[in-house]
Amino acid sequence: MAMHLQNHIDGRWVDSVSGETFDDTDPANGELIATATKSTTADVDRAVEAARKAYDGWRLYPAPKRGEILFRAGQILVERKDELAREMTREMGKVLAETRGDVQEGIDMTYYMAGEGRRQFGDVVPSELPNKWAMSMRHPVGVVAAITPWNFPLAIPTWKIMPALVLGNTIVFKPASYIPLLAVRLVQVLEEAGLPPGVLNLVLGSGAELGDHLVTHPGIDLISFTGSSDTGSHINEIAGKLLKRVSCELGGKNAIVVMDDANVDLAVEGILWSAFGTSGQRCTAASRVVADRGVATELVDKLVGRTKKMRLGHGLDDGTDIGPVVSKAQLEKVHSYIPIAEKEGATVAAGGKVPSSGALAKGFFHEPTILTDVKPNMRVAQEEIFGPVASVIEATNVEEAIRVVNSTKYGLSCSIYTQDVNKAFQFMRDAECGIVYVNAGTIGAEIQLPFGGMKSTGNGHREAGRAAMDVYSEWKSIYVDFSGKLQRAQMDTLEKTGTAP
Repeated sequence: MAMHLQNHIDGRWVDSVSGETFDDTDPANGELIATATKSTTADVDRAVEAARKAYDGWRLYPAPKRGEILFRAGQILVERKDELAREMTREMGKVLAETRGDVQEGIDMTYYMAGEGRRQFGDVVPSELPNKWAMSMRHPVGVVAAITPWNFPLAIPTWKIMPALVLGNTIVFKPASYIPLLAVRLVQVLEEAGLPPGVLNLVLGSGAELGDHLVTHPGIDLISFTGSSDTGSHINEIAGKLLKRVSCELGGKNAIVVMDDANVDLAVEGILWSAFGTSGQRCTAASRVVADRGVATELVDKLVGRTKKMRLGHGLDDGTDIGPVVSKAQLEKVHSYIPIAEKEGATVAAGGKVPSSGALAKGFFHEPTILTDVKPNMRVAQEEIFGPVASVIEATNVEEAIRVVNSTKYGLSCSIYTQDVNKAFQFMRDAECGIVYVNAGTIGAEIQLPFGGMKSTGNGHREAGRAAMDVYSEWKSIYVDFSGKLQRAQMDTLEKTGTAP
């Protein structure tokens, strides 16, 4: 019998007031994993109320003690890493090695933010007036709505939840409906680690049905969202009218540049990993390859040869290179770009098909695909496909390659393969991306540096690293005047106060 997943509100596991459920299934074979309670706006109201009620107690809870709870949560995640990874593979499809990496990223973020329990640095600066103290400190924003996607079921929630918690915020967590089990598991871990009731509340269900209500709820102070640019734009629009804080990490159309002096075999490895890891379902996935004409033929030949040998299958099976995409709708979207590409003049050099027989036909599988003869302005070179499809575009030099990289509305991640330090530094300077790699793929960001992008990839904020602290806290500047008299900044001078030497 399949397990049943519930909301977590005010420290209790409860069903939706509607009593309705939805199915959580394995995208590789359609098997039922669990049923999950289907939340309504009334459930959102209960969760926000619980978070508001818990806020004052949590913000006054000593920050080092908040950090200790996160540290215990990190330890529990370490102990359950393999179990969580296996459940994640069944729930969203990516291969076991990748889901282990997903859990490890969550562990890294949890430990990193636990350390901020004893830091959260402000500044003490000199005052321009005598006998006056000037300093700054962080203050929690309040109640955070953490709205997370399905492609990193544990890692991305920790990017939002852990910094928010350690800074003293309370949370309403709304995960994507494809991955309710991993969301429940993360809340269970934090509850076991000692998080007080009401500090972290979970509502399961459809973003289409719950999203606007959660975003515009008067009890929500900050919305942190990861997902599509269209949804992010909508959230900014409706929340902006209410002057709510909004942090969005959105789409990407990331490119790997391969110059004619590159180590081609290394570049091939990086392209395959970046384009087809997680079945291309990463916001940092390399969906474009910009090849110097001097190396394009060799590069394409090697990419096509390797791509044709990649094995589709269940992510728990040994030897599987690529798992399914997450859903039927996602599969249809990805595959719809193949005839679009061909109509525009591109060539399918490898892949391009949906398996229609055997075990693979039971799941949502798409062959890893290499498109050649692609021009920078084609739809497949401009739009985020979010699947295992990579387009090869030729360029004559590094300047043209950089122009191609910068030619989309997105600016998340990019990479260059070259042995020329001058080209590498030119690329690092001129690429309009928030993340730049040299001689590595476009995926694999580490949690101790800011994560996010330029242009339509987001709204200017960053996740991870110290930059995340600025999203989940407000700066408070404090002045203490112990002179015993009125002193007017910018108006009174030392000479006027009579204290100059």
